[in-house]
Amino acid sequence: MSWGTELWDQFDNLEKHTQWGIDILEKYIKFVKERTEIELSYAKQLRNLAKKYQPKKNSKEEEEYRYTACKAFLSTLNEMNDYAGQHEVISENMTSNITVELARYVQELKQERKSYFHDGRKAQQHIEICWKQLESSKRRFERDCKEADRAQQYFEKMDADINVTKADVEKARQQAQVRHQMAEDSKADYSSILQKFNHEQHEYYHTHIPNIFQKIQEMEERRIVRIGDSMKTYAEVDRQVIPIIGKCLDEIVKAAESIDQKNDSQLVIEAYKSGFEPPGDIEFEDYTQPMKRTVSDNSLSNSRGEGKPELKFGGKSKGKLWPFIKKNKLMSLLTSPHQPPPPPPASASPSAVPNGPQSPKQQKEPLSHRFNEFMTSKPKIHCFRSLKRGGATPEDFSNLPPEQRRKKLQQKVDELNKEIQKEMDQRDAITKMKDVYLKNPQMGDPASLDHKLTEVSQNIEKLRLESQKFEAWLAEVEGRLPARSEQARRQSGMFDAQNPATVNNCAQDRESPDGSYTEEQSQEGEVKVLATDFDDEFDEEEPLPAIGTCKALYTFEGQNEGTISVVEGETLYVIEEDKGDGWTRIRRNEDEEGYVPTSYVEVYLDKNAKGAKTYI
Repeated sequence: MSWGTELWDQFDNLEKHTQWGIDILEKYIKFVKERTEIELSYAKQLRNLAKKYQPKKNSKEEEEYRYTACKAFLSTLNEMNDYAGQHEVISENMTSNITVELARYVQELKQERKSYFHDGRKAQQHIEICWKQLESSKRRFERDCKEADRAQQYFEKMDADINVTKADVEKARQQAQVRHQMAEDSKADYSSILQKFNHEQHEYYHTHIPNIFQKIQEMEERRIVRIGDSMKTYAEVDRQVIPIIGKCLDEIVKAAESIDQKNDSQLVIEAYKSGFEPPGDIEFEDYTQPMKRTVSDNSLSNSRGEGKPELKFGGKSKGKLWPFIKKNKLMSLLTSPHQPPPPPPASASPSAVPNGPQSPKQQKEPLSHRFNEFMTSKPKIHCFRSLKRGGATPEDFSNLPPEQRRKKLQQKVDELNKEIQKEMDQRDAITKMKDVYLKNPQMGDPASLDHKLTEVSQNIEKLRLESQKFEAWLAEVEGRLPARSEQARRQSGMFDAQNPATVNNCAQDRESPDGSYTEEQSQEGEVKVLATDFDDEFDEEEPLPAIGTCKALYTFEGQNEGTISVVEGETLYVIEEDKGDGWTRIRRNEDEEGYVPTSYVEVYLDKNAKGAKTYI
């Protein structure tokens, strides 16, 4: 069926219909455009989501991704990035293959439609002009005929009137003839125009309009086919990314199947294993036998005149109370000051006070309570020569258990070796460049590279020294740690009494100033604590270095454990400054040190001193 023959009189309706078709096409373009925007937005949100949960560099989260479950999650995040990328591909393909192409086609379609309807209107105008010409000639012919009839009637009337002269009759006759001639001419003209109009009208309705409407019909059908093809493309764009999206999902499933709970459990062991053996059993103490109780339940220590307390743990048992406690280490912890320091004397002359200001005192608790508190606290694997009140991690990681310390040292050695290799590569590159300059002086001055070469060599030397230092610590730790296969066979042992100096190194920092706790084996106050195979780790500790000096402003009598007595005007060494609790640690000589209230001394710190290390 053709619009030209069936819709020859529906020019206006066809114009409206074709405009509606273009509107539908533009509506579909808008739909696809909004879909692409949704895809882009969705892809952006997916990428932001994946980025949000990515582990941060140089953070604790990055270490957590050693576990297979976390690795699987990281793989899922990476696949989500690829998944988001496919949605971006959908948006790009829909934009290029549908939106852009249809927008261009719509513009062409509008121009084509405009051309066809312009031709149609032109044909309409032409036929309307022909019709007007026909109507005009018809009216003229009608008028001329009427005029000719009136002229003939006037002539006949004049001819019948006997009173009219012959000249008037002749004039009327000539007038009638003229009118008849004009009517004949109008008739011929009207006939000619009528034939022409009929021809034009036939051409208009049977040739021009059918041809124009046929072209409009073809244009409209092409538009319908084009929108159908675009819908197919719309589906095909989605279908093209389905295999890749399927691969992303398969990778996520594969990552989930790679999770190994046993491996993760082993990583937990490697991350937190200390390398120590658990404490052994404690022997039963039979108090039914007559024996002297050496420590009261109400205090930790007594004066010298009352005798030295004796505290025994485990008798002859080889079990271990804690793998790294020595005799004075435990007592150093139990006797350190726990109260705020006393305020300075109000008197202008502190020496006027009979006994001087009181040293910090505390409510004495039973030793068993203090020991239980110590045993249930979080262990810090280091000598208890001082209580850490703040400070940085030791450079040798001595605050960590042996196994963890070994891993940290190994990691540090590997990092230093990488830096050394990097510097050596840089040195080789500079050396090659210098050789090139020597062979081709026009390319550069070889002497200009000497400073850089020297600097790199110095850096290598520094890094090597640093690496040797950490390797020495690592060798020390690995020498003390048994092979992993032999760790289960490690046995506990009693403290080696032939090494009293070893104990002094860890105990002297908290030794009571009045000598209540000493290392003499013959005294009654000797505390016997079970040791472990790891005691040697703390044998070679050195005293804390002095970081300045101080002058006593008032006399202070250190009556509590962990304090030291000073006299007004006395000058002493500062080995640990006030950390905010009101106490400053000082030393009189190598064997006598302790805490005094910060307000009782005037401190002069050495700016070049590295500062005393503290441990917990």
